Amino acid sequence: MADPRTTAAAIKGPIGVLGGGFMISREAKRLCEQTGLGPRELYFRGRCGVLGEVDADVVTSVAVFFPPAHVRESWEGGRGLPVEKAVELYAEACREWGRRKLGDAAACERIAEVLFPVVRDAPVLGAPLFAGWRAVPLPEDAPGRAAQLMHVLRELRGGLHAVAVLAEGLDPLEAALTVDHGGTPFGQAPGAVMAKFLQWPEPFPVPGPEAFERRRRAEERTDDLMAPVLARLDETESDELIELLRLGQAH
Repeated sequence: MADPRTTAAAIKGPIGVLGGGFMISREAKRLCEQTGLGPRELYFRGRCGVLGEVDADVVTSVAVFFPPAHVRESWEGGRGLPVEKAVELYAEACREWGRRKLGDAAACERIAEVLFPVVRDAPVLGAPLFAGWRAVPLPEDAPGRAAQLMHVLRELRGGLHAVAVLAEGLDPLEAALTVDHGGTPFGQAPGAVMAKFLQWPEPFPVPGPEAFERRRRAEERTDDLMAPVLARLDETESDELIELLRLGQAH
């Protein structure tokens, strides 16, 4: 029987993959073609558009792990697409990805049923993208609803993880270079690959043992912060959610 802390640690990988998989999907690529935006322009306008039509520094404040110059260039480059429309299109890409990838409608129905109250009742402190995405209406169909709820929960963990990383004294590039889990949209990724994906300029510094230890503590602190959110699940629901997400990731 999984307690909330164990559940937080067990689902972080699947939530990272399933909640962010649509961002690197054929659905996202099709949106780029449809809107004329580059992949990162679409990413920042679609994902961070829930913040409103803001200065790029506001986006940088929540997209913690990206270089500020890259955030500004991408955000400004996408301004031709209004944020309301960007969020609408991005949300639908998430749902369409879920309909294509998640398959089993009954399993999706249960994932959505378990996650909905977790997302509904979670505090928004330290997680502005979570707050914004939680306000986006959910679809009626089970795969689309499950996909969107997993994305929203991913935004919650992401916001809390940024808090934990900064509290441990890691800078964003160090955090990227010391990544040690499979919670990225494309699963396990070595630190240098992650830093390059995030558009940090090379050559990269070589993090020392202390940086890896701070990163380990940040991961544990994130699990600690997520545990109260998941405490509303009983042990049976927690075990069921872990298994459903594991199967979904393996699908």
